[in-house]
Amino acid sequence: MTQQLFDTEEIVTELDISHLVIEDDTPVDNFQSEEQQRLLVEPLYSSKALPSPFLAAANVGLFYKLKGEPIVPDVLLSLGVQRPDDFSERRNRSYFVWEFGKVPEVCIEIVSNQEGDELALSKKSRQKGKTTIKKDLYAQIGVRYYAVFDPLKHIQSKDEMNGALLRVWSISPEGYAELTPPEGISKIGQSIWLNAAGIGLILWEGQFEEDVTRLWLRWCDRNGQVIPTGAERADEAEAKAQRLAERLRSLGMNPDEI
Repeated sequence: MTQQLFDTEEIVTELDISHLVIEDDTPVDNFQSEEQQRLLVEPLYSSKALPSPFLAAANVGLFYKLKGEPIVPDVLLSLGVQRPDDFSERRNRSYFVWEFGKVPEVCIEIVSNQEGDELALSKKSRQKGKTTIKKDLYAQIGVRYYAVFDPLKHIQSKDEMNGALLRVWSISPEGYAELTPPEGISKIGQSIWLNAAGIGLILWEGQFEEDVTRLWLRWCDRNGQVIPTGAERADEAEAKAQRLAERLRSLGMNPDEI
């Protein structure tokens, strides 16, 4: 009986995703958003701040159902999974929950205008008939941590950031509960630890890829120490080597001969 069933019915081994739009060539919002996204992805790989495997990505579609549009976080972090090698297959080019077997631990939205629906529906979205803000959607699909960073203070109403630059929520049986203080985070050096992800977020002011000091959101360790970029690690190694060379010279030794 069982053998006959397998002989006469086709066994579906791969879901048909040909109808899904996984790449629409829509550009990121602006230069600052693009830089901020890279600053939240590159250090995780170059510094090995998290145990492998993990996947960190920017502006990639998060598909949680076969019908309907994906949600596209500015940055996502998923632990215990890795990016497939073969990008020629469509199922390997976006974050399909059914392929990875789980939703990401962290999704971050970087506010660049008032149209993103991060915490409240914009007028344009209401006109289009949308009814769910991103915060509620991430909670519905079970993303453990949701963070909103509003560096230019675009969404500061009482129902949104309410004066804060960074707010983070953690999933609970009732939905999202705010992990940051009621007033949020607004001061440089303030951090929040994401225990289940094994990493934290911190407000940082400094230079990244240009000689301009700006406000940034960065990853940090449990003690609030920023996770360095590859360039920062190289600069620190070079500075340490120079200090050692100077010390050796002060002792009458030539560091080039050691």
